[in-house]
This record gives sequence, structure tokens and C-alpha cells, in this order.
Amino acid sequence: MAGNGVKMEKKERTRKNLLYFPLGTVGRDMVYSLINSYLLTFVLFTHMLSGAQVAAVTGIMIAARVFDALNDPVMGNIIERTRSKYGKFKPWLLAGGLSTSVVICLLFNVQLQGWAFVWFFALLYFAFSITYTMSDIAYWGMIPALGSDADARNRFTSRATLFAGIGGVLASILIPVLSTGQTAIGGSTAVAYGRIAMVIAVLSPLFILFTLFGVQENRAAVPEKRTRERFSLKTVFRTIARNDQLVWIAIIFLIQQVGNGLVNGGIGSTYIYFTFGYDGGLYSLFTMVGMSATAFLMIFYPAISRRLHRKKLLGIMAALAVFGYGLMLVSLPVPGNGMGKFGLLTVGFMLSNFGQYCFYLIMMISIMNTVEYNEYRFGTRDEGIITSLRPFITKMSSALIVALTSASYLLFGVTGYTNQISDLEQQCARGLITEEQKLAEISDIIFGTTGGKYGGVQAGQSTGLLITMTVAPCVLMLLSYYLYKKKYKLDEEEYDRICRELGKV
Repeated sequence: MAGNGVKMEKKERTRKNLLYFPLGTVGRDMVYSLINSYLLTFVLFTHMLSGAQVAAVTGIMIAARVFDALNDPVMGNIIERTRSKYGKFKPWLLAGGLSTSVVICLLFNVQLQGWAFVWFFALLYFAFSITYTMSDIAYWGMIPALGSDADARNRFTSRATLFAGIGGVLASILIPVLSTGQTAIGGSTAVAYGRIAMVIAVLSPLFILFTLFGVQENRAAVPEKRTRERFSLKTVFRTIARNDQLVWIAIIFLIQQVGNGLVNGGIGSTYIYFTFGYDGGLYSLFTMVGMSATAFLMIFYPAISRRLHRKKLLGIMAALAVFGYGLMLVSLPVPGNGMGKFGLLTVGFMLSNFGQYCFYLIMMISIMNTVEYNEYRFGTRDEGIITSLRPFITKMSSALIVALTSASYLLFGVTGYTNQISDLEQQCARGLITEEQKLAEISDIIFGTTGGKYGGVQAGQSTGLLITMTVAPCVLMLLSYYLYKKKYKLDEEEYDRICRELGKV
């Protein structure tokens, strides 16, 4: 009877955690989408920057993300040694969430231009790197403490990524509509982004409250060793380096994430604006349709994973993604800028994104499964350090995405057009021209309808952007698939064997 009571208590705790834990990330992923997908677009389309200033902003973003990535294992180590009556994760989740809200409000509402903006941007962007890391590592680090059997791990991971996806997709759909073209809040992209940032800054901490007050960790699963051990970078990197499966999955995940982020990192929206017109609604439609199919995986991945082994599933998804990228390229020779061309591009993105998202889910679970492998090999779970590799990889990949995106912009002459658009946005915000005049002149810049200075965006420039956001992701995805098959050994059977030996099942 006592055993049944314990099982019922565990089942009830899992049920509540499955509800309240995922809700905590909805607002956080709105923040992530705002920064990761739209910050560079915000900068280019609302600030007139010289080539040197664009290079400086790019360098700042890369340096901050590399710093952030290197800081992740350090933060993981700090969380690992945190001892409080609220656990080791929740204090950092709260502190990081509140401070991040302050930073994004300032970052998107500053009225500076030129080098003054660049220096302010550097300060705020590095601050964001620190504050968001606190909450991100604390949040995802909770998962191994909520369940260790494979099915529970799959459910928590897929449910959390479902709600993260909801937050990210909502932001990805609404931000372009509310910030670009005729539907921009306040009639100006600069004003719109400032107000959007303030709304998200309020929502993010409110959603975090669900996790803070509703989630109960299984602290018995977390060994209390090394409580008094001093912090050491050597310990962090030794923990990572000795776990061969963790090292391999980190490399594989990094390769896949670089390719996966190129479309949403700015190239996709710029290509849409330059090909189909300066209309945020079109990019929102592209994003909404492109990401809609991933909802299926978010909901049904646990059931699928019980029937298909991860490596077989990856093979199916790789083939689907390749077909999707092919469809996007097929849209290239279609003449004009009508809905047929747009439809091919969008359906292709939907299929490629579906495949890539399944890769993402499997990589997430594969990283978390190295916690038990670490315990099996070395006697310690080190979950705070190990799970810090996920945000580490995400941020390292985002640094590379920024580099590739900015290089593409400079190579294909994108900044020449964005500077003109930014100038018009600033004039409109100051009331010097009407919104109708602004949109008419932007149309002239893009299409050259009245013989404007640039004569419209050239076909070769748009083609270069499309190739960058299709061929590169496809090649990187296939490389990650090959390495996963060859180097990652913790398949379902091996993981179950390790859990049995550890007495987890």
C-alpha cells in the first residue's frame, strides 16, 4: 500500500509538472525570437549605418554570443552548486527573467544613431548575454531533475519545446505584421519595435511564475556531493571533455543549428521583402505556414519515438527536409513575384522546417541522455553543466549565423537598400513625411518602379540570398545526420541498459 501511495504521489507530481513547467518558457521564447530573429533586422531597418558600423555591430553580436556560449558551462557550474530552500534552478530563473526584461526594454527604445548607437548596443547586448543565460540554463537544466526514465524525458522535452514553440511562433508571426509596412504600430518600424519589446518584457516574467510556483523538482535524484567544492573552470571543462558522447552530440548539434537558423536569422525576411515587397504580413504568413507543421511533432513526438528509433526517424526527416529545400529553389525561376512563387517558397520552407525541427528535438534529448551516461561512467550526474551545453551550442551557432548573414548582406549589397529604408523610417517617425510617402518610396527602392537611385534590387542579389538560405542549411543538416549515425552511441537500447544498471527503472 505504501508503495502504491508513493507511485500515486509521483504520478500526480509528474502531471502537475507537465502542466506548469512548459508554461514557464512561453514568454522567454518570445524574448529569444525577438533577439535572435529580429534584432539584426531592427538594427538595419531603423538605423543608418556605414559599412564600418555594420561590421562593428556584427562583431559585437559575434563576440557577445561567443562570450555567452563560453559563459554557459560556467553558469551551469554555478547553478550546480547553488543550495537554497527553493532549489538550485528557481532563483536563477527568476533573477535572469527580470533582468532580461529590463535590458530588452532599453535595447529597443534607445534613440541613438551612428557610433553612439553602436557603443550603447555593445553594452546592452553583452548585458543580455549574461541575464538571459541565467534563466535559460536554469530552465532547461530542470528537465533531468523532473524525470529520468526515457518516456518521461521525452514528454517533458517535447512538451517544453511545444510551449517554447508557441511563444517563438507567436512572436515570429506577430512581430513582422506589427513592425513592417502598412500595419506597423505607430506608423514606424522604430516605434513599433520599442512597443513590442515592452509588451514582451512584461509577459516573460509572468509566464515564468508558472514554473516558479507550480513545479516540484525530484531533489532526491540530485546528489548533494561537492556542495563545498570550490568553483573551478577546470572542473567545468573536464566534466564536458571526459564525456565522449556529450562532446560528439555537441559538435553534431552545432553543425545542424547553424544551417537551421539561417532562414530565420534575417536572410529569410530580407529575401521576402526584396522579392515580394515591404510587407510584414507576407513574412508572417511565410513563418506561420512554415512552422505550422512542427506543431504535429511538438504534440506527437513522444508517441512517434515509441515506434521509431531516433536514427531511423532522422533518416526520414533528412529526406523530407532535402525535398523542402529543393522546392524553395524551384521557386527561383518562376517569373514575377506572384503568389505561385511565394507558395512554392513557403511550402518548401514548411517541409524543410519540419525535418529540421525533428532534428532539434532528437538533439535535445540526446544531450540530456548523456546525464545518465555521465553518472554511469563517472558517478556524478553534473546535470547543470551538461544541460548548459544546449544553450552553449545555440549561442555559438547564432554567432556563426550572424557572421554568415552579415557577410551575405555585405556580399550582395543589402545594406545599401536598408540604409535608404532606415532613413525613410526615421523621417516618418519624426513626422517629416507621411506613412504613405514612406511606403511609396520604399517600394521604389526595392522595385525601381519610378527609376529610383538604385533602380530596384537586382535579380542576382535576391538569388544569392535564396541560395544562402537553402543550399547551406541542406548541406549542414546532411553532415550532422551522417555524424550522428556514426558517432552517437546512446541509442534507445544502450540508454535503457544504463538506466537499469543505475537502478533508474
